[in-house]
Amino acid sequence: MKAPTKRHNAAFGKASLCAAALLVLSSVFALSVGRYTISPLNVLHVLAGADHSVASVIVWRERLPRLLAAILIGAALSVSGAAYQAVFRNPLVSPGLLGVLSGSAFGAALAIYCGVSVLLVQLGAFAGGVMAVCVGLGIARLSGQKGALALLLGGLISNAIFTALLSLLKYTADPLDQLPAIVYWLLGSLAQIHWSQIDTMVPLLGAGTIVLILCARMLNVLSLSDDEALSLGVPVTALRLATIGLATFLSALTVSLAGIIGWVGLLMPHIARLMVGGEHSRMLPLCALVGALAVVLSDLGARSFSAGEIPLGMMTELFGAVGFILILRRLKSEVM
Repeated sequence: MKAPTKRHNAAFGKASLCAAALLVLSSVFALSVGRYTISPLNVLHVLAGADHSVASVIVWRERLPRLLAAILIGAALSVSGAAYQAVFRNPLVSPGLLGVLSGSAFGAALAIYCGVSVLLVQLGAFAGGVMAVCVGLGIARLSGQKGALALLLGGLISNAIFTALLSLLKYTADPLDQLPAIVYWLLGSLAQIHWSQIDTMVPLLGAGTIVLILCARMLNVLSLSDDEALSLGVPVTALRLATIGLATFLSALTVSLAGIIGWVGLLMPHIARLMVGGEHSRMLPLCALVGALAVVLSDLGARSFSAGEIPLGMMTELFGAVGFILILRRLKSEVM
């Protein structure tokens, strides 16, 4: 058992170093690219405080908050997705399973429908996501069943309820004003990110992601069957609910900050698992790095591929679908 552990640790070190280096390079490049192009060397001067020109204003006020949001959102969604997959012991599970995405979408759409401020739209998205998961957990409890299957069924019902409510809002919304705003918000974007949001969200997203990473050993236990975990003296139900609560909290925060960004929470844990194995103490830190890199590159593509900005959610959906096809091909070749 020692040889595989050493091999996996070596793979983890190489993969983490590579992912971190790519994240740094892509971050500098993201700060350089835009309608006003700044050289990477000039970006480094700006970050070091040695440049106080127009480039400094653009980097500090416009691009750096967006970059930080992309890094945190990618890391939080990826780690939350890995946590959900551990809780449900299913690699095809994503943060939207219990209805957090549809609930957040409904909450934001309801706020837009009521014509409130952007801050209240974000609060509505967060509250809607949390409410949808609470509804799913309540339905699972009413079923009288225990375990991951009951939670799965409750999540599916909650997802259907809030998806239907969202469709009702879109049907009754003003097609000239409210409906375009709802649709654009649902597509996801980092264009509206400012330092005021970063100051509020960074501590919450960062702390929640770190806590989930530190709980890696508990997620290893949740990956076992309930009987095995109980035989080890682990309170499975309480641990499962706590993990779901924290992962839901992170997912709802990301949706309230940037709209719905799909595929990241589903795909990135697969990539990290293929690189370093399924042991969560190695997989989760790499998962955070890979997720951050994916969202930074997706946002860079959203800003660069056309004169007008492409919604970030569309870019992650496109890249995620292509990436999942490549993963399936890799798995097929390994089986063969």
